[in-house]
Amino acid sequence: QVQLVESGGGLVQAGGSLRLSCAASGRTSSIYAMGWFRQAPGKEREFVAAIRSSAGTTRYADSVKGRFTISRDNAKNTVHLQMNSLKSEDTAVYYCAADRTPLRYRTIAVSINEYEDWGQGTQVSVSS
Repeated sequence: QVQLVESGGGLVQAGGSLRLSCAASGRTSSIYAMGWFRQAPGKEREFVAAIRSSAGTTRYADSVKGRFTISRDNAKNTVHLQMNSLKSEDTAVYYCAADRTPLRYRTIAVSINEYEDWGQGTQVSVSS
């Protein structure tokens, strides 16, 4: 099991930036990939970005590609999501998740069902 705690959410105007952080604890050595998901009110939780713990390869949703950057600090068991050029449609609760049981190695999953551990989420609100 892995425990995840998100931080860094808040209020920002459109065009601004926020940096989210996710601190992992527990059996962190078993983490294959770390991902960020978001869920807006009345909508399904959707994939945002993910990074492989070892190789550092990344994957992004088309809606955030070019604006968001995911990074990791394995020594601190922490993953960050730098969000630039924020839009009102980015408003959501952002969740950090850990994939400990990859179905396919050398790839990064985007389905919420493929991630086992989840944080409680951090609110990101972008005003127009």
